Amino acid sequence: MNNITTTKGIFVISLDFELLWGVWDVTTKEKYGNNILGVKQVIPDLLNLFARYNFKATFATVGFLFAKNQAELLKYIPDCKPGYRNNDYNVYSKEVPLTGNDETDDPYHYGFSLLELIKNTTHEICTHTFCHYYCLEEGQNAEEFDADIKAAKKIAAANDITINSIVFPRNQVNEDYLSLLKDNGINIYRGNPTSWIYKPRTFTAEILFIRLCRLLDTYLPVSGYNTHVIEKKEGMPVNIPASRFLKPYNKNLAWLEKVKLKRILNEMTKAAKQNEVYHLWWHPHNFGINITENMANLTVILNHYKTLQSKYGFTNCTMKEAAGF
Repeated sequence: MNNITTTKGIFVISLDFELLWGVWDVTTKEKYGNNILGVKQVIPDLLNLFARYNFKATFATVGFLFAKNQAELLKYIPDCKPGYRNNDYNVYSKEVPLTGNDETDDPYHYGFSLLELIKNTTHEICTHTFCHYYCLEEGQNAEEFDADIKAAKKIAAANDITINSIVFPRNQVNEDYLSLLKDNGINIYRGNPTSWIYKPRTFTAEILFIRLCRLLDTYLPVSGYNTHVIEKKEGMPVNIPASRFLKPYNKNLAWLEKVKLKRILNEMTKAAKQNEVYHLWWHPHNFGINITENMANLTVILNHYKTLQSKYGFTNCTMKEAAGF
């Protein structure tokens, strides 16, 4: 194992671009639909804000979103599908039949126009698997995951996009699948923070106590300061570990917003001073409501990045760039 030596700290932002495919099994359109529809504004706003700061991000995109319409989506579905023991996770039987024809009549499931906006920038587009695949749930296996990744790469290639990196849905990093990723030409992945509260788990293992610890960690250093040194293992994809989920603005917790941001800014400063990596992530749909407040928070973070860049040479990379590719 070798560390990738950096002479400057690195700031990475990755976004899990998934629309309803990322939450269909945990919520409904009635409860969360406005967040999904808000992504139509969020993506252009993010791209404009990133451009203002000359900042590059990584957009981890569910393969379904590369499809312009239902016919194209169905065309790329692999024959070998995930065989989850719990059929409530089965997107192919539960959610795919409910999709409309295209983005015009079903903006919850289709977002090709937004993908095109991202494609016309310097941001990295990587995969969030083809179907928002859960790599730790019982019943699925390596053969099914391999088929999913091949489908994701195939539909991306049809849109002239080469996939180099992956973000595992629900952060279910399955180490048994890492060599398989390498075989498919995927050389970078987003791992989890090292603290036990962020250990990859199945849905049923996400008990209330762990979720509460993660909530507290948003505001207090429960897990310490999550900055990283990049480690490279021979023959394996490079891990660019996550540091912090950017929790969206919540008016009920508005009094804690400054505390939340201070925690992030302190971690960024540590990474800049110690030439380490700081990796912030969230979903565009997290910003889908309270867009003004969420963008204001991101602006505070990007302003601090610029300060650290000037003072310590803190630099911005995509996941692919951070891994040295």
